[in-house]
Amino acid sequence: MAQNDIDIAALIGNRICHDLISPIGAINNGLELLSLSGQAMNGPEMSLIGESVTNASARIRFFRIAFGGASSQDISRSEVVGVIEDMMGSGRLDVGWGPSDSQPRNLVKLAFLSILCLETAMPYGGRIEVSCNHKQWKIHGKSEKMGEINDLWSGLSQPQISHDISSAHIQFALLPMSAKQMSRTLSVNKTESDITILY
Repeated sequence: MAQNDIDIAALIGNRICHDLISPIGAINNGLELLSLSGQAMNGPEMSLIGESVTNASARIRFFRIAFGGASSQDISRSEVVGVIEDMMGSGRLDVGWGPSDSQPRNLVKLAFLSILCLETAMPYGGRIEVSCNHKQWKIHGKSEKMGEINDLWSGLSQPQISHDISSAHIQFALLPMSAKQMSRTLSVNKTESDITILY
């Protein structure tokens, strides 16, 4: 995939997320108005709708950074942490965001793509820690049981090796290409219970 292809893919990601966030936000606002007016049913149906809207909104915000266009403009820590917390919710994965200050959007994009890769490898849950020390980023995932996706991991540090990648694993294709576009070198260290991505 050429650089122009990456840019086009990012613009498509931005457009999809931009177009979806408005109607989902409108549904959420409608639920809030129903609740305030006393017309909303207090049953499991409304709870399910509310939870689904919240989850969809959180994933779109996360995907907009991970798959959208990346500039060097900073994103505040509070925004990044908010997006991660909303995305992960009360799921099996716990994500800790270490950087204490604002970070360039393009580097946060790499971190978010890395988190998606680790999420795929950790279907049984675990802990992901994101840290940045002297401009080197480290995304470390630890789980008692990792999924078997060895071919995808080898493709991160050796992107010249061709693998068939499904849409569910597109982050494994985008991460090395985006890193190369930013002149960052990816490395991956993997054990039975730990995976570390460095760039």
